[in-house]
Amino acid sequence: MRVASLCPSNTEILAYLGLTDQLVAVDDYSDWPAAVNTLPKLGPDLSIDMNAVEKAKPDLVLASLSVPGMEKNILALDERGIPYITLNPQSLTDIENDLITVATALGEKEVGMQAAASFHEEVMNLKKLAKQVKNPLSIYWEWWPKPVFTPGGTNWLTEISELVGGKNLFAFKEQANIQTDWDTIRSQNPDVICLAWVGVRQEKVNPVILQKRPGWSNMDAMKNNNVYVLEEELFCRPSPRLFEGAIKLGQLLHPKIYSSPLKK
Repeated sequence: MRVASLCPSNTEILAYLGLTDQLVAVDDYSDWPAAVNTLPKLGPDLSIDMNAVEKAKPDLVLASLSVPGMEKNILALDERGIPYITLNPQSLTDIENDLITVATALGEKEVGMQAAASFHEEVMNLKKLAKQVKNPLSIYWEWWPKPVFTPGGTNWLTEISELVGGKNLFAFKEQANIQTDWDTIRSQNPDVICLAWVGVRQEKVNPVILQKRPGWSNMDAMKNNNVYVLEEELFCRPSPRLFEGAIKLGQLLHPKIYSSPLKK
């Protein structure tokens, strides 16, 4: 089957399924695995070139609603009569289910069932390790610096926080995304600050800027050097690669617990 992917997380789901050989085109931001970099590009995920999609002649398009603004891609696919399915994962369970959904749509249901079971097992392995953490650390996740956006309770990073022996500072908010401000974060004084700016490469984020925020130099995370610039692609994309990111963060926060070899 000829498949086109309109966002990086969809492309990575196909890779986890071992079905990247069915891809014929991807969005501009899809960059993993390396093999997809040679495929025709369809434009940024928020501005997909539908003429390029039609040119690729896909049997199925993997669309997404994971980022506000993607709705127009769905409308354009409908207008042109291009077959598609839409993914919108907000949790690890959603990702697990999407593995089955995508594989089934490609006529590979058994592959999807096996991949979902493997992903579930990986998550459970981390849950077992997290139980060894006696005092979970409060984590402030920064998705965007100004205006300040951070994940809320109904987001995969709340689950990732728990898997690595932590707790999302805004887990009590029943939203996927929260707009907040520097003073609110300072007043909550998190143990850990994780910078993972959406769409920005790790090497482009300079944590020194935090020193310029009023009162932030007195925060526990700053004084204890618990500030981490993380790979955007391992924390901001709702795909099975979140597991890889979780292991890396667990090793930073609780190295004695998370240093043991883990599957994948």
